[in-house]
Formats: sequence, C-alpha cells, structure tokens
Amino acid sequence: MKNILLCILLLAPYANSQAQSAPDFKELLDSALVQDADLKIQVTKSKLTSLDQHKLKDAFLPTLEASGMAGYMNATAHIVSPEINLQPFLTIPEGRYNNNLNISGFSGLAKADAKMLLYSGGKVKYLGKALSEKQQSEEILLEKTRDEVVATISRAYDQLALVHQSKKVLDESKKRLDANRKTADKALGYGLITPYDHKKIELAQVTLDAKVAEYEGKKELLLTQLEVLTGIDKERLRMIEPVLEPVTPSIPQRSIEDRAEIRALNHGISAADYKIKAEKTWWIPKVQLMASAYYLGLYGSRLKTSDNIIPAIPDIGYPGRKLDWRPTNLNIFPLLTAGVGFKWEIFDGREGIHATEVARIDKELLQNQRYDALRKLTLNQANSQSGYDITNAQIVLKKKQKELAQNALVQAEKEFRYGMAKSTQLIEAENDLEAAELDYQNAIFNQRRAAIELMRSTQELDITKLYQ
Repeated sequence: MKNILLCILLLAPYANSQAQSAPDFKELLDSALVQDADLKIQVTKSKLTSLDQHKLKDAFLPTLEASGMAGYMNATAHIVSPEINLQPFLTIPEGRYNNNLNISGFSGLAKADAKMLLYSGGKVKYLGKALSEKQQSEEILLEKTRDEVVATISRAYDQLALVHQSKKVLDESKKRLDANRKTADKALGYGLITPYDHKKIELAQVTLDAKVAEYEGKKELLLTQLEVLTGIDKERLRMIEPVLEPVTPSIPQRSIEDRAEIRALNHGISAADYKIKAEKTWWIPKVQLMASAYYLGLYGSRLKTSDNIIPAIPDIGYPGRKLDWRPTNLNIFPLLTAGVGFKWEIFDGREGIHATEVARIDKELLQNQRYDALRKLTLNQANSQSGYDITNAQIVLKKKQKELAQNALVQAEKEFRYGMAKSTQLIEAENDLEAAELDYQNAIFNQRRAAIELMRSTQELDITKLYQ
C-alpha cells in the first residue's frame, strides 16, 4: 500500500504537467479516432460479420432438442373384419366381426432428438469463405474512414494555425499603425497634414480592431470544433500554437489499384464468387446424423370394445367375449432410433437457380462499381496533382506579392514621415501588405490541403509529412 501511494505521489506532478501541456497533432488524431462515430459504426458492423462467421462454423455442431406433452386421451377405432376362412376348423363370414375399440386415459409423451450435419454439399465452406472476404473488405474500408478523420482533423488544425498567423499579421499591422499614429499626431500639430488625413489613421485603427475581434471569434469556433471532434478540453486546445508550413509529399509508390475503395471492392467480388458457388450446391445431397429416444405412457387407462372381441361361434358353442381392461399403466420406453439421413432436392421449383442468378447479378454490380471507381479515382488523382502544382505556384506568387507590398509600405512610411505622401497612401500600402501576408498564409493552407488530397489519391497519407 505504501509503495502504491509513493508511485502516485511521484507520478502526480508528471500527470499534472501532461494535463496542462498543449496537445500535439498525434494526440488530437488519436483522440479523434476514438471519438469518431463513423469508425464506431463500421467496427460495430464488422462485429456482426464476425458473429455470422461463428454462426456458420457452428453449423456442424450437434443439436439436441427435448419435447413432451401430457393430457387426457380418448380414441375410438371402428373395425370391420374380412372373411376369415380356416376350414375345417373355423370360418368367419365377412362383416361378422364389427366392433368399436375405445382407448381412454391420461397420456404422457416425451421425446429427445439429436441431429448433426455431416455434409452440406460444400455450401457452408463457400459461405465461410464469402464471409471472410466480406470481413477483409470491411477492415480495408476502415482505412478510408481513418484517412477521412486525418483530413478533417488536419483541416481544423491548419485553420487554427491560419487564425494564429492571421492574428500575428494583424498585430504587426497594429504596431505599425500605432507608430504611424504618433507620426500623424506630430504632423497634425505642425500643420503638415489635415485633420481629415489624421482621421483616416484613426479609422484604419478601428477597422483593424474589428478584424482582430472577427479572428478571435473564428478561433473560438475552431477550438469548439476540435473539442467536439477530439473530446479534449478547450483550455488545453487553447494552448496550441500551430505554424503553417508547405508540405512536400513523397514520390507515390502505389497506384490507384491500392486505394481502399478498389481493394474493398476486389474482396467484395471474391465474396460474390464464393456466394455463387454456395448457391450452386442446391442440388447436392445434404447428409446428417440423427438419433431419437421416445417415452409413451398411459395412466388410469381403460381399453374396451362395443362387442365381443372374438365373435360368438354357435357351431362350436363359443359365446364370444367383450374387452374391458383397466391396466394400472401402460408405457413404452425406451423407443430408440438412430441412423444417417439425407436430403436431396432433385427439383426445388428453380429456387436454387434463381438464387444463383441473384448472386451473379450482385457480382456484376460490384464489377460495375469497381470500373466506375477506377475511372473516378484516376480523374481524382490527375485533379489532385494539378491542384497541388497550382497551389505551389500560388505560394511563389503570393510570396513575391508580399515582398513587393513590404517594400511599398516602407517607401510609403518614409514619404508620409517627410510629408511627401498623404495618410490615404500610407493606409493603402498598409492594407496591401496585410492582404498580401494573409493571402500568402492562405496559399500555404491551400497547398497543404492539395498535398493531403494528392497523398490520399494513392492511399499514402503520411502524417509525419504534415507535422514534423
């Protein structure tokens, strides 16, 4: 007990520091994978397939069934005899023996049946292979869903980084405007600028404050989104300080055929093949082992006839005799049967043929889906590559525009300081630089999205390329 308390005391500061530290992207992703509803649904559906596999394997296990009944029985049988000719000893004309036999009393019946499938005609084997292919298909589709979760978390994470970068740009603009405001105050005192020009500086500061408030609102929205997706407390998420950097994907090592959708459809087509083979076994005899045990009993029973059980025979002076028997109980046990039975559907009304055709059509549908998916994924890969190339070119362009805007602002500040330019020119130069810096950050954001889609086009999404 003392050792446990000591471990808790030693680990408490470490756990506290972990709770207070900002989560990295891997922690965000791991938490999101646990929280994602689509993944949970797919995993649950996969459990149903596993249960079907176990159920199919149990088809060869023996089954034991017991049943019984008890009640009152009253049965009457009418018997008319044919001619009995045993000459020279005995001759009974036809219809001479005309009698009713009545059995009544309390009855009891118990039965136990045991069955075990010995041979299913191959149907169980093929259905088992079909379910195995189906399970592999479901597991592969989990990869696709996982990549979608990565893309979603990455987008939200990069949007948060974009907001942080935008805030830095706005803070830099605010510093420059504050410095230029002081210059404007002095220039207004010396009469170098008009009050209108001075008000322009003030308006630019108010506009900048409004933009800062707007970006703070976007940040809160993104933090809420990440909190919902990952389940991590917002206070920890607020500590994240992400940075946007361009991504350079590795040279693709896979083809479109390696996409999860295509691999899943391949396994689906294989499952359809096995399903066809299973349905074709409808005409093959099925063999099973069977055994039964019976108990039959009559209690407080009475057996009686309406007439003599043996007719009177006047020729020999035999008066005849009725049956009126009250046994204490009658029972038959054990009555055992055991053997091997088979079922051979020589003609089943074409049900087996129709089921085989349905399985063939299901396979054809999957083949058409695969063909369509290959076409769309090929186009998607080309589009992803084109989008990636375009966003790389946009980064170069926006970077150049940012450099030009920086130089223009430096020139405008010098001219404004010496009274050679109006405040409107300075504000325009400031707005141009702010827009150019934001455009550059947006270009990086778009490039990262394009890089992710390019990696996903061949199922090679690598988070180590996204976040070092």
